[in-house]
Amino acid sequence: MKQNKTIYPADPWHIREISYSPEYLERNETIFALANGYFGIRGTLDETAGNIQPATFINGFYETAPIQYGEKAYGYPEKRQVMICVPEAKNINLVVDGEPFNLSTGKILSYKRTLHMKEGVLVRIVKWESESGKQIELQIRRLVSLPHPHLAAINYAVKPLNFSAEIELISGIKGGIQRKTASNDHRVGSNFDENVLITKKKYVRDYQAILLQKTLSSGLSVMCGVDHQISGGNGIVCSNNINQDGVSLSFRTQCEKDSCLIFTKYISYFTSLELPENQLSDNIVHELEDGKHKGFKNLLTEQEAYLSSFWNRCDIQIDEGDEALLQQGLRFSMFSLLQAAGRDGLRSVAAKGLTGSGYQGNYFWDTEIYMLPFYTYTCPEIARSLLDFRYRTLEKARKRALIMSQEGALFPWRTINGEENSPYFPAGTAQYHINANIVYGIRQYLKVTKDINWLRQCGAEIIFETARLWHDLGDYIVSKEGKFCINEVTGPDEYTVMVNNNMFTNIMAADHLRFAAEIADYLKREFKEDYQNISTRINLADDEIDQWRKASEMIYIPYNQEQGIHPQDDCFLEKAVWDIAATPKNKFPLIFNYHYLVIYRYQVLKQPDVVLAMFLQGHRFPIWDKWRNFRYYDPLTTGDSSLSPCIQCIEAAEIGLIEKSYYYFMRTARMDIDNVNGNVKDGIHAAAMAGTWLAIICGFAGMRDTGRLISFKPVLPKTFRRLKFRLMYRHRLLEINITPQSVQYLLIDGKKLTIKHEYEEVSLLPNQPFELSLRPALKAVIFDLDGVITNTAEYHYQAWKHLSDELGIPFDRKFNERLKGIDRIKSLELILERGNIKLSESKKIELAVQKNQYYQKLITGITSENILPGISNFLRELKGSGIKTAIASISKNAITVLKSLGIKDQFDFIVDAADIVKGKPDPEIFFRAAEGLKVLPRDCTGIEDSSAGIESIKQAGMYSLGVGSGSGDPHWKIENTTALTIDVLKTKINNLSS
Repeated sequence: MKQNKTIYPADPWHIREISYSPEYLERNETIFALANGYFGIRGTLDETAGNIQPATFINGFYETAPIQYGEKAYGYPEKRQVMICVPEAKNINLVVDGEPFNLSTGKILSYKRTLHMKEGVLVRIVKWESESGKQIELQIRRLVSLPHPHLAAINYAVKPLNFSAEIELISGIKGGIQRKTASNDHRVGSNFDENVLITKKKYVRDYQAILLQKTLSSGLSVMCGVDHQISGGNGIVCSNNINQDGVSLSFRTQCEKDSCLIFTKYISYFTSLELPENQLSDNIVHELEDGKHKGFKNLLTEQEAYLSSFWNRCDIQIDEGDEALLQQGLRFSMFSLLQAAGRDGLRSVAAKGLTGSGYQGNYFWDTEIYMLPFYTYTCPEIARSLLDFRYRTLEKARKRALIMSQEGALFPWRTINGEENSPYFPAGTAQYHINANIVYGIRQYLKVTKDINWLRQCGAEIIFETARLWHDLGDYIVSKEGKFCINEVTGPDEYTVMVNNNMFTNIMAADHLRFAAEIADYLKREFKEDYQNISTRINLADDEIDQWRKASEMIYIPYNQEQGIHPQDDCFLEKAVWDIAATPKNKFPLIFNYHYLVIYRYQVLKQPDVVLAMFLQGHRFPIWDKWRNFRYYDPLTTGDSSLSPCIQCIEAAEIGLIEKSYYYFMRTARMDIDNVNGNVKDGIHAAAMAGTWLAIICGFAGMRDTGRLISFKPVLPKTFRRLKFRLMYRHRLLEINITPQSVQYLLIDGKKLTIKHEYEEVSLLPNQPFELSLRPALKAVIFDLDGVITNTAEYHYQAWKHLSDELGIPFDRKFNERLKGIDRIKSLELILERGNIKLSESKKIELAVQKNQYYQKLITGITSENILPGISNFLRELKGSGIKTAIASISKNAITVLKSLGIKDQFDFIVDAADIVKGKPDPEIFFRAAEGLKVLPRDCTGIEDSSAGIESIKQAGMYSLGVGSGSGDPHWKIENTTALTIDVLKTKINNLSS
């Protein structure tokens, strides 16, 4: 494992702070945070002293404030929404014979704080000596209950070690105090110049205290209650204090040396988001009494059981050199995702979860694109609740569409309550792709769960209303050959804004429109009454559905034929390229060091855009397109967004760049636990954590779920000895166990399941493992034609010589070597360059045709006698062994030549050179051959006689065999074709693969 600078000791199930370091308090407050999707407590110390950003957040509980614009225009959001700190209830202050426990005073004899990810509890063990010499031992356990979303508990054990004296424990609730910050970093939480929570009620009854507060602007109420249990000591004296800040209770007792005082605090929160204000108190009291009745031990047992079920479904196990470090990072990511997600349909997943105020606790597109897949395949019930949140805010999305002069519904770019609150529209509202992102998540959820009831009740309405927006937003543009175009939008890359025909947006919109039409057809056919009710409710006509279908078919997808890539938008390739290598490291992220306009005028990416589209819509792009686009855009991607590395990892793995894939994986696998980006103090990077899961499942396991069957194409980094994980799929539990040699699929629970492994369909039965080899094997041989099957190179030489003589350009056999493996037009351009002749494109085509005519005359006399020695026997040997064969020649006369040689029918596939966009050394032709044979590149061997051809084979991820001295740098060489045998190839492959 290539390590970042690690902070916490390697441990697969724990994160440990082994010494008290005040300078790292802010960082640790995020890492040791506990949450349950409803509320979260930052990992501050239990005592008041020594904390920097103490905060408790309730998911979806927010305050609003006017957005201050220098110049405001129509349609700008009116108010920002900020997730605020609610009343703080976790503090317990200890006083020992009048001396307050404070780690900044006295002497720390030992210190350890541990997050237990199996048990879901934070444990701190401290031995401390006061300034007067009194020594105590503390063991403090904190949990935020996962089974009980409104409950937390703290078990606080005090043991005097060298004295007997009075122990006082002060516990209570402090009104929510908001963090004030002057940072210009938009990722950090916004400030409020005044306290935005007003106290409406506070009281103490026995050991119980209640505080009710209400926001000034959003009108939301929050109630916090605490209750206590205490055992040990000699008599308890309890008093209380109700003040302006809140309420507190003091518990005094005499404690003997070496005896243990156990103090348990129960904490509960409710808000007016889920209950009327007049019902909050009764629910708080019931929750606290239920918690006390269970006791801390039983709450911990329930927590462990909950997490046992979670880990049973979603744990990922990787055997590597330093697997403890990697396991720790992976499990921390998944544990954090479990803690972050709302469960009740009233809230979603904030960008920083419930661990910090970064991004003001808002929800973004990354919920559906990055995080929802994790929940869909491991905790589908959570996935449904997140989609329920979108349905609950659909009416607000309709209103936003009206404001934007569009039909249908437009979901907000950033929100808490369903309303748009992104103040910078070029990188906010202009990201219309949010609609397609949400529907993409819905489609994935439905495919995995078959939750047709949710589709009928909620999903279809979202799908239809958001599809309406796309059809209204786009236009059929004459100058684009009448294609359906979407202008003035921003894609995922926020360093390129307000463009026409962002490729990501257009292809996601096309998929959305197509899916909407399919769902309408399905409901009309299978659930007529439901469809009628929906169409009546939203006034949906049949001709609209036809329009969606037409737009999806006619949508414009930018493509550059010369480079064989998809431009990010209509003008992206017309910009200069930003020199990332020459940019000082301290100038990243660019957005904090350069004006927007400077960044916008260059080819430079904050995060993948086209490459992300090729992952999400991968079934619409051939592998050679993915290869070229990744190679083009990857050097332009700064990675300034934490969302970058996981997508770069996935696509690098898919195109065979395993080392690069692993590099990107390691940039995301421990991003927060190693504080790679230096800003973990403001909260976790929840989407990047989900991206780590995606990188493993979709990158190294090669999972795709866009076709009829869920499919896998595993490929492991060299350092991985094993990768093992589980998925929930259509009410089944599937386990995949991958080693460098093989993959085993095991259906642990559920009915028979058919999956696709590489090109093979596999039927799985319960508890019957199915194992398949991943070792490279000789399954196909792909031949060049000229110089490998037959020697037509002489005829090409003579044809080019004839044409060059006519043009008055010197041409000899040495120069002819430069043309091997290169297509006709490129060869002609090299000749013209030698003669310093410039011609129009039409004239070039005319001369290329002329050269081909000369060549065709020369090859008329070719017969089977012109097959190179050893080839006929080798082809028979391959056929007899069931090894597939193909021809990958750039010659448009290949079929004519093969027919003349009498061996055309001996090949299973012949690449049509007319379809080739980029010739050798681009790997397209060999990718096409492998795809035509339905064999993975890993199991193909390519044979070439030119250096360009050999490079093409290697870039396609195949084994390369060079014939003759001019074949460049292949994996191995032979002098001539007489040396070709299956045994030779298999021996070489075995040696190379081992």
